[in-house]
Amino acid sequence: MHSPQLVYIMDPMCSWCWGFAPVMQQLLEQAQAAGVATTLRVGGLRTGEQAVLDEQKRTYILRHWRAVAEATGQPFNFTDALPSGFLYDTEPACRALVVARELDASLLFDFLARLQQAFYQGGQDITRAVVLREIAAQAGYRPEAFAQGLDAADTHVALQTEFAWVQNLAVRGFPTVLAQHQQQYALLTNGYQPYSALQPLLERWIATNVGT
Repeated sequence: MHSPQLVYIMDPMCSWCWGFAPVMQQLLEQAQAAGVATTLRVGGLRTGEQAVLDEQKRTYILRHWRAVAEATGQPFNFTDALPSGFLYDTEPACRALVVARELDASLLFDFLARLQQAFYQGGQDITRAVVLREIAAQAGYRPEAFAQGLDAADTHVALQTEFAWVQNLAVRGFPTVLAQHQQQYALLTNGYQPYSALQPLLERWIATNVGT
């Protein structure tokens, strides 16, 4: 028997996930008020050869970021974004979230918020382990335990397993929010939507599934 829960599938370096952050916070609060837990899964937006940026790809991504900023109102630091030589590899930040979830899930969403803010507002390179460790410490994780988990072979295996799980669900875009009851998943959203559109959907799902 599985308790009802929300499953948030995302990537910390996905600009639409950054745009969705305030909406997800409201969904978290709505779910929590109903006694529904929320878990996070990472999908791996850009890894390997996809991570290499040329000037054309950089221009495309920044244009995409501006569209997200306009649509969602989330702030972006365009001045320090994607400097020359930056490798847009989302694997390290995804791996950091897997470690954080394992160490203390109660701190996970605060850590996620700090990661996103550091990247999109602070212009920090969250592909670097030293930066990830600093942000984890700010979120309340013990630096030694976090660093050990980040480098562990088991973590790399767990991350690839998670990427495969997301792919097997046929999730092709982020953010995605699923509502899970027992072995059944209901799609709340695949892609950005405002809270006003999602609030009644979650409310109906909670009324139907929580306590049943």
